[in-house]
Amino acid sequence: MDGNGRWAQQRNKRRTAGHKAGVEAVREAVSYARKKGIQALTLFAFSSENWQRPKDEISVLMDLFSFVLKSEVKKLNKNDIRLKVIGDISAFDEKLREKIRAAEALTKSNQSLILNIAANYGGRWDIINAAKSLFQKVSSNECSIDDIDEASFSQHISTHGLADLDLLIRTGGDHRISNFLLWQCAYAEFYFTDTLWPDFKEDLFAKAVEDFSLRQRRFGLTGEQIMTQDIEPKAC
Repeated sequence: MDGNGRWAQQRNKRRTAGHKAGVEAVREAVSYARKKGIQALTLFAFSSENWQRPKDEISVLMDLFSFVLKSEVKKLNKNDIRLKVIGDISAFDEKLREKIRAAEALTKSNQSLILNIAANYGGRWDIINAAKSLFQKVSSNECSIDDIDEASFSQHISTHGLADLDLLIRTGGDHRISNFLLWQCAYAEFYFTDTLWPDFKEDLFAKAVEDFSLRQRRFGLTGEQIMTQDIEPKAC
């Protein structure tokens, strides 16, 4: 969800105003995903590299995260949306961690949409964390090193249990993934837009999904092979 700061600067406002404006775009994205039957939506809210930003901006982001958790969780629950926070939340203060735990507990049985909020998240951290978990299992003889394959590794990634990632959208004009869902996006389709996040409304989300629906996903096969198959192959 890139471009909040630039959106604010273009309007001669403080960068933090852009983050607050971005909350409405989050609401629209969640509403659209829920309405269209998308199974899971993952939003990159705060990366592990974002701690390097100015302290006052980080403080506002933490306060905003806490406020949104408190103000939105009942709406999510009412709409049968399950909230999960992925990332290393140990870096947050105890009050924020408690709000995260409470929000996850309240919505844990909901099934219409899984909403992942990536907070203090990094794709490399995710992979390293999974490797550590598997190492502990091998060390304690819970499994053999020969048992480790892509399927078992995926069970220790933060998004375990979800279907393979289909579409990765980045707003704000940059053409990179910035350490987001590195393992998960192996066979994902990418969609880049110059639109800044606060302006990424429902119609633009729909445009990205339509663009995705027109692509041929080959998963290592040829186009001719795909055309002759009745069922599209799944990613490894």
